[in-house]
Amino acid sequence: MFMGVDHVGVAVKNLDEAVGVYRDILGFNLVGVHVLTERKVKVAFLSSGGETQIELLEPLGIDSPIAKFLENRGEGIHHVAVKVDDIEKALEELKKKGVMLVDEKPRKGVEGKKIAFVHPKSTKGVLLELVME
Repeated sequence: MFMGVDHVGVAVKNLDEAVGVYRDILGFNLVGVHVLTERKVKVAFLSSGGETQIELLEPLGIDSPIAKFLENRGEGIHHVAVKVDDIEKALEELKKKGVMLVDEKPRKGVEGKKIAFVHPKSTKGVLLELVME
């Protein structure tokens, strides 16, 4: 079911500053920046050349879920995204096992990928994102 880590999401207050840290200081390559107005977030993907990327998330307003996360927890890891080969089947299997889901059905994510979130209460406090190409 799980095929590896797709990306690690990091909540940040200022995307430009955070990109500067990851690109200019740590040496990651900026892959792309996307504004998701419907989700009230601006994201940047960075890569070191491997399969796993870093996703930086900046809120687009005080009512953004990322803004609420930053207010409660501050900047830092927001979620871990894992690749799955069949997202519908993965959600079905997890639900059968009693796992609490944020999304019962997949939705469209950045770059057209299918995504769904698993509630952190079921994963020892970690928001888990399922991703399928």
